[in-house]
Amino acid sequence: MSANAEDLTVNYEEDGVLVVKELDKIILSKGAWATILFRYQNLSKATGEYGKDMYSIRRYQKRQGNYLPKSKFNISSPEQAKKIIDALQRWTKGK
Repeated sequence: MSANAEDLTVNYEEDGVLVVKELDKIILSKGAWATILFRYQNLSKATGEYGKDMYSIRRYQKRQGNYLPKSKFNISSPEQAKKIIDALQRWTKGK
């Protein structure tokens, strides 16, 4: 793992092939706990191409100077992402 939240990634390689490709990330919070929203794509073994954009919110806890993964929530579709956005906008409107 990493000592810096900025260095955390969802990139993942198998046998030298990048099978999970991070496209972007937003650090929502950092400190003893870091929360990061990732945008990424998975490589299709059948086609050799990267699939649709996917999203994941991940929490890391800093222990002995390094961030360790503790939990994650994968947003299953663009429709679910839009529902989350709509709910948060409604709940935070005027605050």
